[in-house]
Amino acid sequence: MGERVFKTLDQQLDILVTRGVNIKDEDRESAKDFLLKNNYYRISGYSLTLRNHDVFYDNVTFQNIVDIYNFDHKLRHILLDYLEVVEVQIKSVFAYEFSKQYGGTGYLDSNNFTNISEYLRIISKANEQRDKNFSDEAYIQHYVNDLQESMPIWAYVDLLTFSDISILYSISKSELQNTIADRFGLKNNNKSDILKEYLRGLTILRNFCAHGRRLFNRLFVRKPTLNSKEKKLLLTDEIGIVDNSHLFGFILELKRILPADDYSKLKTSLIDLSDKYPFVGMKYYGFHEYWKNLI
Repeated sequence: MGERVFKTLDQQLDILVTRGVNIKDEDRESAKDFLLKNNYYRISGYSLTLRNHDVFYDNVTFQNIVDIYNFDHKLRHILLDYLEVVEVQIKSVFAYEFSKQYGGTGYLDSNNFTNISEYLRIISKANEQRDKNFSDEAYIQHYVNDLQESMPIWAYVDLLTFSDISILYSISKSELQNTIADRFGLKNNNKSDILKEYLRGLTILRNFCAHGRRLFNRLFVRKPTLNSKEKKLLLTDEIGIVDNSHLFGFILELKRILPADDYSKLKTSLIDLSDKYPFVGMKYYGFHEYWKNLI
């Protein structure tokens, strides 16, 4: 296979035009600026629903692609705000309930966890973050230099990522897991397993959002964990297969795990964003046409 040939911004635009994208002459400079800042290859993923292979459908404009791209960008940042709420809450609740049961430094005892290798991996990773951030974080210096003692769990959790705290929860003793699940309003007999799945799924979503990965028309390999009532809200195709691979299922998870006020704000933000970008089809995120009445 030959080496790919460099294409100038003008040549990139010309390729789009020959494939059927409408770009007015007066819009070429702004279009080139958009390509330069956002990468032709990256942008192409947002045009998949506007074309059949390399041929665009009639009347597709460059602005249509920009709108989808900008919508997805803003959506990721909205979701990050509320995923942070979940992350901070699970860290706080975990630290509170763990220290109540095992003491402030009980996390140093591997016997308080069910998987030693995973426990050691998470603690080692967190300690690396502690050492790396020592010069920039006064709270770390306070415990290490001033008090010369181990950090209590309520301070230590700030060194953990969303994934780390999710794993620590999953390898905690069942009694602690259930107590924490109660704090999140989960009452099922398998409430701890449900919370584990929520945290794993939302960790994946958080990483997608934090690293700027496309959510538009994204099929998630790890599907959201939904109950039978929630599954009835999902899209179904023409032969009745339920779609639980798009973003919408994660929105339903957030609805169950977020505080009610925060979820209400998330819902308002989603509606406002959709109203601002009416061209963007919410079905490509797994939303029903009448989704505003469902969430």
